[in-house]
Amino acid sequence: MSFFVTKYTGLHRVFRLGTYVSIKQMQPASGHERRYASTSEENRRIPKIYTKTGDKGFSSTFTGERRPKEDHIFEALGTTDELSSTIGLAREFCIDSGHSFTDQLEKIQCILQDVGSNIATPRSSARDSHIKKTMFSSQAVMELERWIDSFTEELPPLTNFILPSGGKSSAALHVARAVCRRAERRSYIIYYSVAPAVRSGETDPEVAKYLNRLSDYLFTVARYAAVKEGKGETIYKRPE
Repeated sequence: MSFFVTKYTGLHRVFRLGTYVSIKQMQPASGHERRYASTSEENRRIPKIYTKTGDKGFSSTFTGERRPKEDHIFEALGTTDELSSTIGLAREFCIDSGHSFTDQLEKIQCILQDVGSNIATPRSSARDSHIKKTMFSSQAVMELERWIDSFTEELPPLTNFILPSGGKSSAALHVARAVCRRAERRSYIIYYSVAPAVRSGETDPEVAKYLNRLSDYLFTVARYAAVKEGKGETIYKRPE
């Protein structure tokens, strides 16, 4: 299952492979008290994690359109979820190692939620209100480029092919980078999932551009993590 959350008219909207349900934010009643639902009326307000709407192999986009689960829209959603998950795992390693860029990784995960919302809104069935709510900003692409340039200034020139290596943080970031590259081919993560949609005008082209730039960022920050931890990168050597 893939889940994407986006804010919408005061509610949180959770996308499950394109199907969405609205969830009100639950806050403590007052002070330090935590009130748990106890009446049957309160229990009815809590949505179940399973919806059963996809049991027959179809799911819904944000626009309400029903499509087969193998549709490239849902393939892209699942791939984006996988990418966010791998970044989340890499971030945990980076936190343990005391790296300074963990906030960037968290922001990227949040932006990937917006990527998922955009993907789940195919233009062919979207109204203007749908497009406005899930619009993707080009500012996110430019921010990645600034981060890449900043880290690159502190790295030694890349003169050889390197293998995924350089310690746990770096290696985990390389895994995320490899998953993100599947963002640029269909049988790998987002490119062949997202790019056909972009070419058909179904999604914002800035989404594909962001995913392309993100793989460059993850490669760069993986090298940066190795340098900061004093871990050597493994250079490719042609086997004898």
